[in-house]
Amino acid sequence: MKRCITLLKFTEKGSAHIKESTSRAHAFDALAEKSGVKVEGQFWTIGHYDGALVLAADSEAKILHLLASLAALGNVRTETLQAFTDKEFVLRPPLGLDR
Repeated sequence: MKRCITLLKFTEKGSAHIKESTSRAHAFDALAEKSGVKVEGQFWTIGHYDGALVLAADSEAKILHLLASLAALGNVRTETLQAFTDKEFVLRPPLGLDR
């Protein structure tokens, strides 16, 4: 399973329609489900970013396609980080140092 954490910032358009933010979020949930992406978490934040998403799917392509659709609506800008669980994050020595 591929997982991403996406940080969100409202655009001027998104800020102007802030009262509709939760409705847009519910519509995003439905689009994600249709796209084969699971929304593991959706948060509004205070600070440098206005929100965060935790998304999971069987391919990165599904997540990136969904996020491109979100960005095209013009309400948020996104910054996405690939995320790993402890079991997925296995440190391996650099090539040549595996002795």
